[in-house]
Amino acid sequence: MKDRLSKLVTYPEELGLDVTKEHDRFKWFLASVLFAKRISSGIAKRTYREFEAAGIVTPQDIMDAGWDRLVEVLDSGGYVRYDFSTASNLLETAAALKSRYGSLEAVHAQARDSADLEKRLLEFKGMGPTAVNIFLRELRGVWDKANPRPSPPAREAARRLGLAEADLTLPRVEPALVRLHLEFCKGRKCSVCPVRDACREAGSP
Repeated sequence: MKDRLSKLVTYPEELGLDVTKEHDRFKWFLASVLFAKRISSGIAKRTYREFEAAGIVTPQDIMDAGWDRLVEVLDSGGYVRYDFSTASNLLETAAALKSRYGSLEAVHAQARDSADLEKRLLEFKGMGPTAVNIFLRELRGVWDKANPRPSPPAREAARRLGLAEADLTLPRVEPALVRLHLEFCKGRKCSVCPVRDACREAGSP
């Protein structure tokens, strides 16, 4: 089961990102901010792609774009409910990242351990616990200090599949479980779930 889960496409992969590469890690950081709001994953993905199309994929790009342009890009992806606040948060975060650390990689390098890494990320505007978990769970096995506590959706999907809590800390497993929960379990789409045969509750009300 763990091998099957590790082969499912992750959100970064769906967006064409390789989180083992430094330049794609900031792109995933940006996408994580978008995914963290109470908005559909489809809108978050579409909005991230608008940022890529606009060439706004680094902290400097964000600062150079300015607030009006960021709002325009957010709106073009359908991110209208949180456009003003997200544009402000992105500008503040990009400036803080550049001034305090110089780069996202330095945040990890300077962190003492996984808890300290999460604490440092939480200091950025708009990076609440949900965004930090979304970001770090995809970096498990890439950054040695990326070891967030498994999220409730992942734990729920793991329970349905009979997986132990420890299994969730394996690279790629938690991201796959979160996708299963959000895209199949939550909407009771058991008939098209890729791991339906292993689920303890497939088809149950």
